[in-house]
Amino acid sequence: MNNPNPATETPPANGKRRQRLIILAVIVLIALIAYAAYWFLYARYYQSTDDAYVSSDIVQITAEVPGTVTAVHVDDTQHVERGQLLVALDPADAQIAAASAEAELARTVRTVRGLFSQSTGLRAQIRSTQVTLKAARGDLKRRLAVAADGGVSAEELQHARDRVAELEASLSTAQEQLATNNARIDNTTIADNPEVRAAAAQVRDAELSLRRTQIYSPVTGTVARRSVQIGSRIAAGTPLMAVVPLANVWVDANFKEVQLEQMRVGQPVDVQADLYGGDVTYHGHVAGIGAGSGSAFALLPAQNASGNWIKIVQRLPVRIALDPKEVAAHPLRVGLSMDVKVDLHDTSGPLIATQVRSTPQVIKPSEDHDAKVDQLIADIIARNGGDTDTAEQGTP
Repeated sequence: MNNPNPATETPPANGKRRQRLIILAVIVLIALIAYAAYWFLYARYYQSTDDAYVSSDIVQITAEVPGTVTAVHVDDTQHVERGQLLVALDPADAQIAAASAEAELARTVRTVRGLFSQSTGLRAQIRSTQVTLKAARGDLKRRLAVAADGGVSAEELQHARDRVAELEASLSTAQEQLATNNARIDNTTIADNPEVRAAAAQVRDAELSLRRTQIYSPVTGTVARRSVQIGSRIAAGTPLMAVVPLANVWVDANFKEVQLEQMRVGQPVDVQADLYGGDVTYHGHVAGIGAGSGSAFALLPAQNASGNWIKIVQRLPVRIALDPKEVAAHPLRVGLSMDVKVDLHDTSGPLIATQVRSTPQVIKPSEDHDAKVDQLIADIIARNGGDTDTAEQGTP
């Protein structure tokens, strides 16, 4: 009877184990090779972060003049267009100030008109005095010629001398008055006289204050943080609400400092919002890289030069500009979380953005309102200036 040898049964089990280990090693090796190829061919050209949020300009609406709120035309979450009326203040005080400024302008125009007329009268008076003085001097000269022969009395001669002195004094006084008067109107007309222009500026200021009792939206956007209420008495500079132009949002992505080595302005970016998930992808580009980390601009920055120190990887904000058409198709809100992936293939762009905003944001003044005020001033000058408004410039 032959007994089986136990040693002959172990090699098959060891062989299977060795085979499994080899298969596992091959799988791990293939995975490492695949990851290395993935990183070398694809992953090293991309940097991504989910520490990114939607940002936008927040336009604060404030009162430029004090007053009592009589009407509030909008509320939170409401869309408004540029130039739409938001809040109205009681215009009574401003209307009184505007009427007072218009009256002062009319009074000033009449005063300056009087100066022009006074100069004309003084010139006529000077010419008349000069004629009379010339005659008086002639009489005195003739009396002096016959005075030695006793042709005139000493008293009559003295009267002739006193008459000449009196006329010379009157002429000198009139000339000084004309010079003083001309100092206020010389080389001007009523319309461009400094006193009239100062009064006209007061009219413009009063009309501007009256216009500012109507508060309009400077941009197109959505109303947020409305705090104004009807009946409130507000001071100049009081914040009333904010308008957020959601059509011009961007993304602030906070990348780790070790991710920024190959990042450049202008590189393409793919962005996804948690609001829409992976179904919507926004396309944009790197608009600029922040000038410092968040801790550097904190109210109380860290003091690493004292005490115990632990190195913490810093993050820098990177501004991502989005395609306006895609934002219009899928609107975003300020503060929403975003996933950002930057394509680093092209590193030819600059490290520092020279121009992030292509067009400046400006609030254009109302040209129609300015034209109406100018016409109002011209009408006041015309009504109170008489014919002198078109006269020649004043001369000494």
